[in-house]
Amino acid sequence: MKKALTIMALATLTACSSVPSNINDDKVFFAFDSAEITDTAKSDLKSQSLYMKTNRNVNVVLEGHCDERGSTEYNLALGALRAGNAAHVLMKDGIEPRRIKTISYGKEKPQYPGTGEKVWAKNRNVTTKTQTQK
Repeated sequence: MKKALTIMALATLTACSSVPSNINDDKVFFAFDSAEITDTAKSDLKSQSLYMKTNRNVNVVLEGHCDERGSTEYNLALGALRAGNAAHVLMKDGIEPRRIKTISYGKEKPQYPGTGEKVWAKNRNVTTKTQTQK
């Protein structure tokens, strides 16, 4: 009975919104000096949650990134807060905490080279990396 209810719930979720075909390397972005989850980021994370609900063998690592400004220590803490806030959205939407890991790279692993606001805005993100359970 429980399995039938789960299948019905997933079918309803799928009908309400489309399930992404892949969430590896998906990014949610942040304002300068902020770890606040915007409405756009929340929507993107809910889409990732839907993917995880329909792909129960997928776990994620949420990588927190920052732009190059600020100290290494500050940016590591901010990256951790960003990743943690993103994880909280997934958990609040029903994803089991054991399926989510977080890591902060701060400013130490910029994903986009260069300097200036356009580049900095891209580097202020949480990137989702998927891992398939065996």
